Amino acid sequence: MLTKTLTVVNPSGLHLRPAGVLSQTAMKFKSDIIIECGEKRIIAKSVLNVMAAGIKCGTEINLICDGEDEAAAMEAMAKAIESGLGEMD
Repeated sequence: MLTKTLTVVNPSGLHLRPAGVLSQTAMKFKSDIIIECGEKRIIAKSVLNVMAAGIKCGTEINLICDGEDEAAAMEAMAKAIESGLGEMD
C-alpha cells in the first residue's frame, strides 16, 4: 500500500470535468485507489463519489493506492492531480 499527500490545484476544485478525468485515470488500474479528505474516504474510480466529496482548490488530500499495480497507479494519479487534471494550461 502506498500513500501520498497532495494538494488539489484546480481553481474550481474537483467538479464534474476534473472528477471525470481523475476517475478515468483511476479506472486504468487494478489497484484500489482511495482519496482521503478529512474524515471522508472516497473511491477514486467513482466520478459521483469524487464530485459529491466537494473537494475545493487548496484542499490537502491523501491518495492511497493498494494492489498489484499500486506504484504505477500512484505515479499516474499523483501526476494527474498535481498537473490540475487538464485544467491548468
